[in-house]
Amino acid sequence: MTTRTARSRRSGDAAGETFDQARWDASAARFGDHLRTSLQLSPYTVRNYTSDIAAFGEFLRLRRVRDVGRADRRFLRDYLAWLLELGYVKPSVSRKLTALRAFYKFLAGRGDVDRDHTDLVSSPRLDRRLPVVATRREIEALLDAPDTANPGGQRDRALLEVLYSAGLRVAEVCSLDIGDIDFQARELRVIGKGAKERIALLGRPALAALGEYLRHSRPALERRPAEQALFLNRYGGRLSARSVERLVKRHALKAGLDPGFHTHTLRHSFATHLLDGGADLRVVQDLMGHSSPATTQIYTYVSTEQARRVYLEAHPRAARPADRAASAPSSENVEA
Repeated sequence: MTTRTARSRRSGDAAGETFDQARWDASAARFGDHLRTSLQLSPYTVRNYTSDIAAFGEFLRLRRVRDVGRADRRFLRDYLAWLLELGYVKPSVSRKLTALRAFYKFLAGRGDVDRDHTDLVSSPRLDRRLPVVATRREIEALLDAPDTANPGGQRDRALLEVLYSAGLRVAEVCSLDIGDIDFQARELRVIGKGAKERIALLGRPALAALGEYLRHSRPALERRPAEQALFLNRYGGRLSARSVERLVKRHALKAGLDPGFHTHTLRHSFATHLLDGGADLRVVQDLMGHSSPATTQIYTYVSTEQARRVYLEAHPRAARPADRAASAPSSENVEA
């Protein structure tokens, strides 16, 4: 039996082509520049996209295909099958296909390919995975974890408060400048994905933590008076996304939270807690900077699951029959 991978390998061999690594590297570099300059995506996103299309370059090399324009529907399906054979999980394969579609859209816009076939290929069907959400008590433990007796601890407390209060992505909080805060209106000006600007709201605890940080800690961390970054590292420069991820992980472990807790857990918790409190889905969508309500819709399932769990745990008539039988008094203790 001939597999699709074997067929594609044979067709590549028959073509007798030689993969041009330099040509591929140049195209990938131009694509990265396009993401950075034209689309103004964050360095983190650019890195992910260029890394994801690198797998396709490896597939082209193995199949000895020189021209990316030769990748028709069957070839692309073989590529996805190859990724699955290598052990990539479905979400990773889907993400790589998303990056490849962006890459081919870029190539088509330049006239480097005659036809973009990526729209003819579907992503692997994904199992619906609900985002991990922290409880309110866990969030409080995290916010209390930093030692605010030192400048770094005050900065971390303010950073955590802003992440949770405004539901920001890690790249968004790193890009904040001092001038983006409006204490009077209790707002933040945020530059999100695709350089889209939105207004995020801040609660009183976040404003108070920011005020303390700006009055006491930031001046202690500052090395260059001209630096406008809101959150500074110990060298006085802008705090990086990797540093934010590390400090969130460190304080989460200190608070006794799950080792898998990460920066996006705060964003998931922000959305779910808003919905739990009765917020309208469209309002949550706007606050999170989602372009489509379908992206925000996942949090309604999380909220429903939480409501179900609370109901089963709290309502006296909600327990399963087996649970009620286990908790019922025995006949020996019941008076006649």
